[in-house]
Amino acid sequence: MKKFDMHVHSKYSFDNDADPEEMILTAIERGLDGIVFTEHDTYEGSESIELLKEKYGKYITILRGMEYSAPSSHILVYGIKEDLLSLDGMPEALFIKEVLRYGGIAIPAHPFRVGLGYSLAAMKNLSAIEGLNGHNSPMENKLAVDMAGKLTVPFIGGSDAHEPERVGFCYTEFLDDNINEDNFLEVLKAGRYRGRISNQYRELWNLQEAHFPLSS
Repeated sequence: MKKFDMHVHSKYSFDNDADPEEMILTAIERGLDGIVFTEHDTYEGSESIELLKEKYGKYITILRGMEYSAPSSHILVYGIKEDLLSLDGMPEALFIKEVLRYGGIAIPAHPFRVGLGYSLAAMKNLSAIEGLNGHNSPMENKLAVDMAGKLTVPFIGGSDAHEPERVGFCYTEFLDDNINEDNFLEVLKAGRYRGRISNQYRELWNLQEAHFPLSS
């Protein structure tokens, strides 16, 4: 099994000043096998990330996605490197359909904090939702996990880290052992994974196992 933090930001998101190298080093220190940078509405920083892949690639898999700002929610996008500004302002359901047409996968982020909430129940073309988010409260996460169950779709986990200290607070545990940049999208579409919470998240919220059992 492999542990990937599927939702990480750096200074290229323009709402923080986190050095991507520090985020990677924290991920390695915390035993993660992969980290996915999902900057807000941009793929800027690609050259920097490529250099970091060369430097740390033998220790951790470093991938890139995007967190897209839809009209009333945020949506994580994986498997597309094109600029998505042409889709700016598009309603969520149509945006998700378009991402699929581009060959990628779109996953609603933190749906019960800033997101679609219960309206997810009426959406089509959902491959997964973000069930566990490191910046969510336990209740917000529980609502998202319960919604994934109702929709019978898998759920990912990601820290939504904007600073190194938060990296890995929530993560995704893949059942496949061989995950790389070439097969990542295929593995993600197969749904062989589950979101998990870290000990750091559990300690932050003083959670007992009976309250929230989704930890490693």
